Amino acid sequence: MIRPVVLWVARHLGVSQPDQPSLWLKRLFWLPHADELTELAHSEIRSRLDPLDWLAEKLGVVDKRSVWQWLLYLFVFPSGHAARTETSFWRTFLTLSVDTIGLLFLTVEWIVLAGVRALSWLWQRLLSFLPAVNHEAVGRRLEGWLETPSFRKPWLLWLLVLFSTFFFWLVVTTPFTWFGQFLFLVCLWGAALFVRRIPGNLPALILIALSVLASCRYGWWRLTQTIPLDSGWETFLAIGLLLAEIYTWLVLLLGYIQNAWPLKRHTLSLPLDTSLWPSVDVFIPTYNEPLKVLEPTVLAAKGIDWPSDKLNIYILDDGRRDEFRRFAKEAGVGYIIRPDNAHSKAGNLNHALKLTHGEYVAIFDCDHLPTNSFLRSTMGWFFKDKRCAMLQTPHHFFSPDTFERNLGTFRRVPNEGALFYGLIQDGNDFWNATFFCGSCAVLRRGPLEEVGGVAVETVTEDAHTALKLHRLGYTTAYINIPLAAGLATESLSSHIGQRIRWARGMAQIFRIDNPFLGKGLSFFQRICYSNAMLHFFYGIPRLIFLTAPLTYLYFEVHIISAAAAMLALYVLPHMLQANLANAHIQGSHRHSFWAEVYESVLAWYIILPTAVAIFNPKAGKFNVTAKGGLIEHSFFDWAISKPYIVLAVLNIVGLTIGLGRLFFWNTFEMGTVLLNLTWTIYNLLILGAAIGVATEARQVRVSHRVSANLLVALHFTDGSTKMCRTEDYSMTGLGLLLDRELALPVKERVWVSLWHGEVEFAFPARVIASHGKKLGVQFDNLSIEQEANLVRCTFARADAWSNWSDEQGADRPLQSFKEIAIFGFKGYRSLWRNLGKGLARQRQSVQGWLGRQMI
Repeated sequence: MIRPVVLWVARHLGVSQPDQPSLWLKRLFWLPHADELTELAHSEIRSRLDPLDWLAEKLGVVDKRSVWQWLLYLFVFPSGHAARTETSFWRTFLTLSVDTIGLLFLTVEWIVLAGVRALSWLWQRLLSFLPAVNHEAVGRRLEGWLETPSFRKPWLLWLLVLFSTFFFWLVVTTPFTWFGQFLFLVCLWGAALFVRRIPGNLPALILIALSVLASCRYGWWRLTQTIPLDSGWETFLAIGLLLAEIYTWLVLLLGYIQNAWPLKRHTLSLPLDTSLWPSVDVFIPTYNEPLKVLEPTVLAAKGIDWPSDKLNIYILDDGRRDEFRRFAKEAGVGYIIRPDNAHSKAGNLNHALKLTHGEYVAIFDCDHLPTNSFLRSTMGWFFKDKRCAMLQTPHHFFSPDTFERNLGTFRRVPNEGALFYGLIQDGNDFWNATFFCGSCAVLRRGPLEEVGGVAVETVTEDAHTALKLHRLGYTTAYINIPLAAGLATESLSSHIGQRIRWARGMAQIFRIDNPFLGKGLSFFQRICYSNAMLHFFYGIPRLIFLTAPLTYLYFEVHIISAAAAMLALYVLPHMLQANLANAHIQGSHRHSFWAEVYESVLAWYIILPTAVAIFNPKAGKFNVTAKGGLIEHSFFDWAISKPYIVLAVLNIVGLTIGLGRLFFWNTFEMGTVLLNLTWTIYNLLILGAAIGVATEARQVRVSHRVSANLLVALHFTDGSTKMCRTEDYSMTGLGLLLDRELALPVKERVWVSLWHGEVEFAFPARVIASHGKKLGVQFDNLSIEQEANLVRCTFARADAWSNWSDEQGADRPLQSFKEIAIFGFKGYRSLWRNLGKGLARQRQSVQGWLGRQMI
């Protein structure tokens, strides 16, 4: 009965000899798709199953039993001519090594993904056992209970606080047996699974409380029972890991406070009498960006819906370029330069402040295009709150950043900045601690001049300026509506350079204007600023977590003095509750496990800048983030990825040693080995994703396209018109979707009409592609006025970015982990592929050099 089934499976998998286990392994884990293999590939696989025969064939060994022939062809004549060079020992060794490692990684990939699928199935089964409850009704009942007059009595609140404090301390400090700790894990997990389905902000507070309880219990246990004191090295390494954990616990706790109750401020209407509206100066600073990046921003700013006599637009050109001066004159906007570049962007803005007189200042980076509703949506709060000195809006990007482009997650997974602008700024706003972010913001001129203009003491002049405003008692505001959009960093190197500046600047503020010190800030403002600054000190803790299990796998050093099972029972509630709480709070703004990828990419590079800034805050200089660049060819950034590769190699070697410990050397403590192996595999997945980001994808678009569904009228030379809709748009052309197939010759002239409200604007264009129902047109020599109208109809629409993140789903931790695992394995495959290409180029270079020497 079993034999026919085995033969049927073997036939469909392409296993020619079912009795050979090695063939099954090859087909299942290495090359599982039989229909994609040619007969040549089959023969190569079969030959590789006997490595000795294959190696003898490649080296030219006729008699495999002759030791002298093996020595002769391996060491004496491995590079005598081109053929011998191609089949040298080292190339053969490398090929076998790559194949073996590739098979190992594919096997591990299959095991990891199978494990994730099993956990996902188990998760769904567990959820199915939960009772059917109307979670919305429970949420309304909880909120109604909190609003009852009896609950608001002060004596009752104090009683609840005292009881909660006593219960919290009792649970945190009471030692449990392993079974008791297991019950604690299950009870907290079950409570979190129930609470996380209830809508509203109160469930988030309950999840935060459960997470803090589990983390504090783990922390107390770690501090009191797990520090080895027997040897110097073990104690030193154990304390290093403990300090890294304390740092993450502190940042976690401060983050909970910061995001406990996001304000979610709405827009306010303006007075009907426009004569009461204030004058606004729009500053667009630029230094070395190309004109093609600046032009759309200036034209979008000209289209802002505000009285023209109260709106003044200025290009602040620190590059002092004639083409920018000519463009400013042609566009009808102001142009300001200065004799030097002192204090970089901050100095540029402060110089413009002295030459202008608007009551308010709106600032946009030269690649951030404001929508026409920007001022109408933001200025209302300045009328309501006379102490409001600054209002910030999100930095929204319509082009993919380096993570989104290289990993293919654009508009599918929230980008790195989505958490800050989607949640953290709303949380800051609740505590009156909104940060100024340097662009897409409006500032009241009076308070800005009162603090001496934009701060120049640090390279993060924006956040430092907001801190100074808050110290003087001014309020700030944040509206979480994308009212401007710009370009993200194009390459990993520029992305890292930008983050290095942020990290150095925040460390400088922490050193010279520490929010915990000085006057003027409330307790919660100090919390918000301190958490933002402490966040950038994650470099050393992240590297510790990426290497901590290696201390045992390499040297059998126990840096946590506890049984593996007990450690797992204590650390799992801490990790699970934090993950569930953050998944609920962060929602669609940050998916689980992505923070580890972002931090691993940057950790090595921010350690030195932050350390230097603490000891010498005046060191370093402002670096401008490059925008508008092109990547003509895909390539692997070996220079940037060196730290990830080194860490990955260390972990791979540790994994290999760990397998030896598991089966041969340390079988007496199998639990400890398995725990460290699991930790190492997780680190390898994170590092693999980081390596994948270093594979720069090709980017050759001069103008980025934005997906949109806009009504378009096509006007042909024969006078006919056809209605259609856009698939995407850019400053250079449109992608159109027709209702039926239409064959148009390439380069045919057409006119395309777009609408801004009820006003129609027509633009000359040429057909550049026609494929069935899809049509591509390119604009033909637009004038400045036509470009301004195009921006008004596309990038500057009031609702241009309102539905941008609709395709991004809520966080699903297991699905997110599976995605990270896939990216991790793809990263290693990309590394091996590029390593092979690099070695091939080196071999060709050496062969060319040898050929020239022989000539």
